Amino acid sequence: MSRVCTVCGKGQTTGNNVSHSKRRTRRTFKANVQKVSYVNSGKVVTGYVCTRCLKTVERA
Repeated sequence: MSRVCTVCGKGQTTGNNVSHSKRRTRRTFKANVQKVSYVNSGKVVTGYVCTRCLKTVERA
């Protein structure tokens, strides 16, 4: 599954894990996307949508 929102394009981003001794190692933050059906310009489309867009997108 490609973790990219089809509505806003939000995908994974990178950052650091920081331990108690302040050592930093790279990590990834993955977008919380769900497979849903939604209405896009009058048509019903199935795709991966992030949970923030689920609040605003009209569901089918």
